[in-house]
Amino acid sequence: MSFKRAFKLICGFAGGSGLLLLTADSQGYFGETGGTERLKNWTIFGVLQAAQPQILQSDNQNHIVSPSGIGWDTNWDKRDPGAVSEKKRSKHGSDEEVENNKPKATRNILLIRHSQYNVNGNGDKERVLTALGREQADLTGQRLAALGLKYDVMIHSTMARATETAHIISKHLPEVEKVSCDLLREGSPIEPVPRISLKPDSVYHEDGARIEAAFRRYIHRADAQQQEDSNEIIVCHANVIRYFVCRALQFPPEGWLRMCLNNGSITWLTIRPSGRVGLRMLGDSGFMPPDKLTRS
Repeated sequence: MSFKRAFKLICGFAGGSGLLLLTADSQGYFGETGGTERLKNWTIFGVLQAAQPQILQSDNQNHIVSPSGIGWDTNWDKRDPGAVSEKKRSKHGSDEEVENNKPKATRNILLIRHSQYNVNGNGDKERVLTALGREQADLTGQRLAALGLKYDVMIHSTMARATETAHIISKHLPEVEKVSCDLLREGSPIEPVPRISLKPDSVYHEDGARIEAAFRRYIHRADAQQQEDSNEIIVCHANVIRYFVCRALQFPPEGWLRMCLNNGSITWLTIRPSGRVGLRMLGDSGFMPPDKLTRS
């Protein structure tokens, strides 16, 4: 098969992926000794195969590994019924036990960053929302109501700015129960990479343990007893949300500071019964007018 004909087939069948592959490898084939010989052996079938996504392979029951070596732990929340220890399974009826304990519902978790607040306040009690922050919270409440979801609960950090944001949102969702939680307070979850500012190790040690505890409490697949899909609102802080997203997607948690979230923005995680996690929104604030957007 001539090179010109092979090139046309690549563009026709593999599209941009095949062209990109050809461009990326052109130096290897033409810039090194013997490159032309390798090009002669480069069949169209090999190119098309390389341009296609490779199927993930499993190295054990709970860990799926991609060709790049990056794995996905299916039992990341320790709630996978299929991962029950063989010692704990009864010899008879073990499959039935696993089946009965399989989650059936999907959890939708909407993480809301608090609105703009007075950063110059002396202590948490004085760091309340600004006038603009109260407008932002009202817009967020309107947006959540407009989504038309049936919300099960609204959990919020006990810090003043998050509590006030939750109360304003609640005006648009009066039937949704509000619950406060100290674990959701702002903090520094883990030393970021790349390093931005230096903090004592004790800060990451204490804050990180608390925020990780919050993650384990709130971010997991549904219990087997849950029959219907749920929609939960969590009003908290940028660092907490960014860390939650990294952990839920099994990205390196040290990358949390590379993301930016506007005040009053919505981040939406979906957790399937299988334990698979999807990020439907990250810091969505498109429902706000441009002059209302802030990040402080």
